[in-house]
Amino acid sequence: MLEFKPLKEAAQMNSLALAYMGDAIYEVYIRHHLLELGKVKPNQLHRGATHYVSAKAQANLLYRMIESGFLSEEELAIVKRGRNAKSGTIPKNTDVQTYRHSTAFEALVGMLFLTGEEQRLAEIIDFCLQPENK
Repeated sequence: MLEFKPLKEAAQMNSLALAYMGDAIYEVYIRHHLLELGKVKPNQLHRGATHYVSAKAQANLLYRMIESGFLSEEELAIVKRGRNAKSGTIPKNTDVQTYRHSTAFEALVGMLFLTGEEQRLAEIIDFCLQPENK
């Protein structure tokens, strides 16, 4: 298995770079989860994944984490940076606010991954996979 070394400079990275990594990492976790559930047909996998990886789903997960006090002050600061990042991209299937919150969620996942905070990343993923958060 590949081993990734924490990047010391991750804290100084552009929020969109963090979100870029977070998007990929979160998708891998979700795909693994769906396969673990026994979903193997492409249509099942696609439909299942959209319950977790759509901008709307990610924004809702972020709202729940914030409302429940699940995030630390440091994590909230990353979320705010991600939310305020100007991507220059116009979202296709959602409104700008939802898109920005989704980007903030991805930036948080990216930061945790890049800094090697595997335990906390696992806690965030576990939160996202709880049935009540689907």
